[in-house]
Amino acid sequence: MELELSEIGQASSELEKLTDDAVIYKATGSLMIKAEKTKVTTELNERKDLLNTRVTILTKQEERVRAQLKEVQTKLQQDLNPVSPHPSQP
Repeated sequence: MELELSEIGQASSELEKLTDDAVIYKATGSLMIKAEKTKVTTELNERKDLLNTRVTILTKQEERVRAQLKEVQTKLQQDLNPVSPHPSQP
């Protein structure tokens, strides 16, 4: 997703350099189709917003999973470590 966001940023930057009446082609599958600059710009911005939302959600999910993992790890270490050594009986 980060790579796609970077590519969208580069494409948007290149589109800004073009005039509004410039001929633009966009890839659709294995085809290149003529498109309007405003439409392509809108599609790129929408895709960028969607990817940013996904990145935010995945980051929050990762933080929650890491916190849960840490809790489980701590509990497991507590369960495996004896509280105090048992005195040996004669």
